[in-house]
Amino acid sequence: MNNKSSLNIVLAVVIIILAIIVGYFVFMRNTEPSGVGYNQNTNLNLPTNTNQNTPPATTINYQNTQYNFNFTLPASWTGYSIVPTTWTGWTGVNSTDTGEKTVATGPIVSIRHPLWTAAVPRQDIPVMVFTIAQWNDLQADKFHIGAAPIGPSELGRNTKYVFALPARYNFAYPVGFEEVDTILQGKPLSAF
Repeated sequence: MNNKSSLNIVLAVVIIILAIIVGYFVFMRNTEPSGVGYNQNTNLNLPTNTNQNTPPATTINYQNTQYNFNFTLPASWTGYSIVPTTWTGWTGVNSTDTGEKTVATGPIVSIRHPLWTAAVPRQDIPVMVFTIAQWNDLQADKFHIGAAPIGPSELGRNTKYVFALPARYNFAYPVGFEEVDTILQGKPLSAF
């Protein structure tokens, strides 16, 4: 074999190897994930967030501007809904009357997990709203709410309202009651 033929064979092998390498990279680039979250200007598949100091959101905030409070929730509650209901305060009319009389009412703002369904209800986070006068009357035993031997527990207050958690709010132990208990331990309500 002469040197020219050997050189042609080596050149052909190099061209074939380069073609295979280029073909491989073209194929890999076309099969990479694309779209949201990937930077198409590099082959490193780095998130497009250029601010590397911003951690992903781990919490979301519910803000109630009617009663002026915020409630911090885990990001897993994104898509929550608000279910308004009412609490009722009762008292006996007099010592000989066995009936109860409604003497106070107020709103309950329940925050509902986005996975709640009628078939599988999850634990809501009920926030009772009292005026300062109602709360003082409740503390003075001028009325009671429900049959529990204890009253609601205060979550926070502002100049107009006291926000409280109903006694035995999780008595039925629905799905998610442990998560709600953990959320409440973090003192998520702030009033303004």
